[in-house]
Amino acid sequence: MAKEAKKSNKQAASTPSEDQAVASSSEPTATAEKQKDKSVTEAAREQVTPEMVHLIVFRLGAEEYAIRIDQVKEVTVTPGITRMPRTPDFVKGVANIRGDIIAIIDLEKRFNIKTNPNLTNKILSYTLVVEADDYSIGVDVKEMPQSLNLPLTKIDKTPSFLQDVSVSENFIEGIAKTDNRLIIVLDMHKILTQDEINQLPNI
Repeated sequence: MAKEAKKSNKQAASTPSEDQAVASSSEPTATAEKQKDKSVTEAAREQVTPEMVHLIVFRLGAEEYAIRIDQVKEVTVTPGITRMPRTPDFVKGVANIRGDIIAIIDLEKRFNIKTNPNLTNKILSYTLVVEADDYSIGVDVKEMPQSLNLPLTKIDKTPSFLQDVSVSENFIEGIAKTDNRLIIVLDMHKILTQDEINQLPNI
């Protein structure tokens, strides 16, 4: 009888109780719930994270302007410029940039912006090389351009009454607001009319 009692006790010890079985069966469910909660949290975080935009910022006159970095092939010190006849007055001439001869334009003249007198005698200027589908141009600026990352939500669409009526397409993408600064964001692929593109030096 003692042996049978010991055997019975041994079997009871080796067999999981009902509570243990329930707890064991609930563990996979709890793990699945945690993974689900984690996935929901990550999805919510992705929705909250704003889309960022990378800009190259420069000054024209007294104001700040910017171009999306995906429209800028490179930024370089402006090389020697050769003037060309029969081109628009805002085309300063052509320059050799890494073996490519491209037209260099002056956006201050293009927009009729008064040049900052403190920058007129600067020896160095900088060129932003912009590539469109059917042409390349260099934008000459007098100060070193700066890089700026900011959320896309910080760029407001430009009111229609601020558009330049002399240009058939809107070349102002919007106005960026950051740190009490207003920066005019340009779409360089719309900066020139087709007639002006046709007048660019064809080297």
